[in-house]
Amino acid sequence: MGSDLQDAIKQLLALIDQVEEPLRSSFQNMHQGYPTETLNRFLKAREWSVPKAHKMLVDCLNWRIQNEIDNILAKPIIPRDLYRAVRDSQLIGLSGYSKEGLPVFAIGVGLSTFDKASVHYYVQSHIQINEYRDRIVLPAATRKHGRHIGTCIKILDMTGLKFSALSQIKLLTVISTVDDLNYPEKTDTYFIVNVPYIFSACWKVVKPLLQERTRKKVQVLQGSGRDELLKIMDYASLPHFCTREGSGSSRYSSSGSSDCYSLDHTFHQELYDYINQQSLIQELPKPIKQGSFHVDVPEPDPQDTKIFATIESELQKIGDANGTTI
Repeated sequence: MGSDLQDAIKQLLALIDQVEEPLRSSFQNMHQGYPTETLNRFLKAREWSVPKAHKMLVDCLNWRIQNEIDNILAKPIIPRDLYRAVRDSQLIGLSGYSKEGLPVFAIGVGLSTFDKASVHYYVQSHIQINEYRDRIVLPAATRKHGRHIGTCIKILDMTGLKFSALSQIKLLTVISTVDDLNYPEKTDTYFIVNVPYIFSACWKVVKPLLQERTRKKVQVLQGSGRDELLKIMDYASLPHFCTREGSGSSRYSSSGSSDCYSLDHTFHQELYDYINQQSLIQELPKPIKQGSFHVDVPEPDPQDTKIFATIESELQKIGDANGTTI
């Protein structure tokens, strides 16, 4: 887009320069020294419309202030057993980095049960991982490579995906809405692996509903995707469910230490320790013994609502066709 893009960024920057505290400080916390790249993300998410990108960004900043997102990395999920239960049922982890230095996040879509805690804990945990990625992981990768790295790669494992996934649609809609409206364009590519029939059927009807920009980011790979993924990352950075060709368990591997979902994995240990350290450093009210951090979730985009309704309908059709009660 060349000069048009630069003009749009300049216009949006001029508008954002007018915001007052505490929105200004929250924006600084968001961009981590790279305001232009952050504005570019919001512009891209709104098809380069400055007014729409401006509204989206201001809405995001207000959401951050109203929900104290800038302090969320100082609000641990306690007790530890509860946090471990969240980790065991919301499968996500940092498996390594691509050859270009992008963090690689593995997500066990099929085997995540989201049944060990309330919705609020899962939303809190998801946002904390987003914020830790943006404030700690990506800045560290930027320093290491001497150039700005502001996106990640996500590998979605569909092992174990069942008709019962319908019961998780509401929570997944909440998480997707949080990401779409407040963390736009943070994923460079989505690789989908270990794909069962149920996913293929849903993908067939959902794909046409996605924006072209999003469709281009999604790559459905054969089997575990190992060979294709090795073109962009080293073997050590492959998630455990991709280290063997063919479908494999998303939750268990031959070596427990390689399970990037586990609370015992280095990434989750560092994240857990960081949040607890921040809770001691910052002068925040002492957390109650047990209680989730409630976050207001904005209304989802109408197109996103349509997509999730389509998935829900397709799952219901498949379940009915197979005589499965969902």
